[in-house]
Amino acid sequence: MACGGFTAAEFELNIGRSTISKHISDLETRLNLKLCHRGPAGFSLTSDGEHVLSAADELFSSIDRFQEQLDEAHTDLTGKLKIAISDQSSSNPRAFIAGAIRMFRDIAPGVTMDLSIEPPNVIEEGVINGRFSLGIVPSHRQSPMLTSYELYTEDMRLYCGKGHELFDLAEESFRLKELRKHDYAGLSFNSPNMAVHQKLKLRKSAFVQNEEALTLLIMSGRYLGFLPTHIGHLYKEGDWLREVKCQEARFTSQMTATVKKSASKGRRLNAFLECLISAHSKESTL
Repeated sequence: MACGGFTAAEFELNIGRSTISKHISDLETRLNLKLCHRGPAGFSLTSDGEHVLSAADELFSSIDRFQEQLDEAHTDLTGKLKIAISDQSSSNPRAFIAGAIRMFRDIAPGVTMDLSIEPPNVIEEGVINGRFSLGIVPSHRQSPMLTSYELYTEDMRLYCGKGHELFDLAEESFRLKELRKHDYAGLSFNSPNMAVHQKLKLRKSAFVQNEEALTLLIMSGRYLGFLPTHIGHLYKEGDWLREVKCQEARFTSQMTATVKKSASKGRRLNAFLECLISAHSKESTL
């Protein structure tokens, strides 16, 4: 149900559609409810299916909370820690996430790390609904249900790719008016990237969910787009990208560790959060 259809679920679950269909039919029989419409017209949940999916989400969250309470009873830290991170952090010299993981593993070898790379909007939603214990995202219009801790920054600059008409021009700096004539590629969700593009009134012609996809579009030589400088420098050295210098077209993102607001985060999450903050302190030598 969460995949939105049998075809997507087939790849996600690595089982055939006929098997998935049988499982759904068996579940409908046991519950005596019709859970979804499926056929040539497409897939959609019935109202009963939406209620069952919501109840199942609550059930699994309750099981996770029960497991966390059991883990708290152990002297040593155990269980699973689900962390989600925005992409491209591994190459940022200001990011010491790997060092924080090393510190955490040294003090909590019994904890299983579940690490995933997701868009910031997916991460924030996942932290709120309990899918993730902690997320690392750029600070932007934070939900009142979340608490954030500053970690490191990411400098963002505008780039074009080889083959773009601005790539070989001799100008050291461009006027914003000139940049507005060219196609721009940006993130498709609320973020510092989207806020800056709207403020500068750039001509958005392509939408992406992550910076890896954005890098490919910029490298095509047909779009302008913002990238972290630590990514841009890698491709500038190979003569694949050029920074399009414009005083207005630059910004810095503050990256934060984000957790759900609650009276208690649990020993496991608190320990990892402390490692993150320690690794990114000014005194850190990691």
